[in-house]
Amino acid sequence: MEEKKKEVLTAEDAKELAPLYSNVVLALKQVYDPEIPVNIYDLGLIYDLTIDRDHNVSILMTFTAPNCPMADQVLMEVKESVEDVPGVVSCSIEMTFEPAWDRSMLSEEARVELGLDYEEPEG
Repeated sequence: MEEKKKEVLTAEDAKELAPLYSNVVLALKQVYDPEIPVNIYDLGLIYDLTIDRDHNVSILMTFTAPNCPMADQVLMEVKESVEDVPGVVSCSIEMTFEPAWDRSMLSEEARVELGLDYEEPEG
């Protein structure tokens, strides 16, 4: 099996791609988990997001549970949302369940939204 060689971007490439990266993140924040009222980005379901020089987006993501009944719909929404971003050529998505998702992956915004923004008392 041939391993894909990751393209190394220069600082200039990264600077040029930064606005596109931000817009892709905004697009991902429009996709919501069907069972939790929080977007997939703030839920921590996006493990890796890369954009190459040709503006092809690659996403490594997971779900809160491996047997998510809405997985196909969410994957379709992710692909469509990202490919609708001006400048994006394509979007490929790879699923993983390693490491398994847990609540520690929630963003601060998601914790507040879900009422989990408190500190556990010690002792």
